[in-house]
Amino acid sequence: MSVLRSATIRFFCLLLLAVAALPAGAARAGLLYHLGSGHAEAGTNVEIQGLLYNDTGAPLASPVAKELEGQWVDASGHTTPARFHLRTSPDAVNLPPNTFTQMIWTGGVPANASGLLTLRLNGADGELLALRVEGGGSTTLADAGQPDAHLAVSGNSTPSTAAAATATATQATNQSASPAAATPSLSPFETFRNAISPYDPIYFIAGTKDGASARFQVSLKYRLISPTDPQHASFMNNWYLGYTQTTLWDLHSDSIPFVDTTYNPSLFWARESLIETPDKRWSLGLNTGLEHKSNGRSGIDSRSLNDLYIQPELNYRFDTGSTLSFMPRFKHYVRTDPEMDYPGSLGYVDWKLRWAQDDGLVLSALYRQGTGGRNATQLELAWPLKRTFLHMNGYLYTQYFRGYGETLLDYNQKHSPQWRIGIALVP
Repeated sequence: MSVLRSATIRFFCLLLLAVAALPAGAARAGLLYHLGSGHAEAGTNVEIQGLLYNDTGAPLASPVAKELEGQWVDASGHTTPARFHLRTSPDAVNLPPNTFTQMIWTGGVPANASGLLTLRLNGADGELLALRVEGGGSTTLADAGQPDAHLAVSGNSTPSTAAAATATATQATNQSASPAAATPSLSPFETFRNAISPYDPIYFIAGTKDGASARFQVSLKYRLISPTDPQHASFMNNWYLGYTQTTLWDLHSDSIPFVDTTYNPSLFWARESLIETPDKRWSLGLNTGLEHKSNGRSGIDSRSLNDLYIQPELNYRFDTGSTLSFMPRFKHYVRTDPEMDYPGSLGYVDWKLRWAQDDGLVLSALYRQGTGGRNATQLELAWPLKRTFLHMNGYLYTQYFRGYGETLLDYNQKHSPQWRIGIALVP
């Protein structure tokens, strides 16, 4: 328990260092390195713990260095090559706004080392990590009052900074890891955690039109095969399982019942950028797959449909730090009861448009035109709560809906215009 408590204290100290590294009011992304212990025996392994934080208010996609290289330097100035191998996930990190994640590299201390060593990592701007080493297999503690050293590589307000910080600490190598650097594989929980990420918006909102009601949604995706090299993901590395659940909740009736819930599992292939212009201003992505929607009821209230879809995603990046995305989803219904006439209300195309500022306003619009002349419009607005007096994570979120298809149960019934407001974890 004392070892666990010590490791926990070091981790939270590292987190505090990350927070302290941020000027007041600054929006940053960065990477902090920290030795797992301030002392070790000669010839044994030590850990470098990395804390990647994203305080930019925008999602951060960053590769993780599979290896860190540098030099051990002793008191007389002699150097010994140092190589650390990633022990945690080799996959890319996808950090939501205002979050952080930890990764760990393991490497060996020189067998003939003794006394105070400093570790200089390549691409880390001359910053040093300090380690107290006792030769001959015995261990001594670091000087009294001497804290574990840390190395900070801070980013600016753009989300790509942390990726650059991580990449500069990596050098390609064709040499295999030595036995001393062998590390255990990830646990099932770590594998699951690293492969799961948000998909569609996640929110809870409420309104009062025609009686109080709430609408909430959770949406996640799971990457089926994580790439060995995040920089060169293969076709199979872009397959996902998705799950979205949307519920309309009656808050004004005596029993406060759920009106209807749509369960929406899917299997799809997605890549954010298939092609892009040399200046990265324009890019084209793709999301295509099979989805099922059902409200889980039986009898006359049962609703169920399946569709194959393809969704090209055209993105334009503005110099002002925002992105405009046009994402029409073309649907083909399969193994769906034709007597239900879902196309008459839900149509064959979802026209979607989204404009998002970095660390700022997010606007989204959806329009559907059914073949039976029925249509639906949904508008969404999100603003980061961190930029309000509340200084909270998440977003202030409001949604407007009118038309057909707000619930699967009443897909062919027109809903009066409704504004709702609440909180979104992912807009």
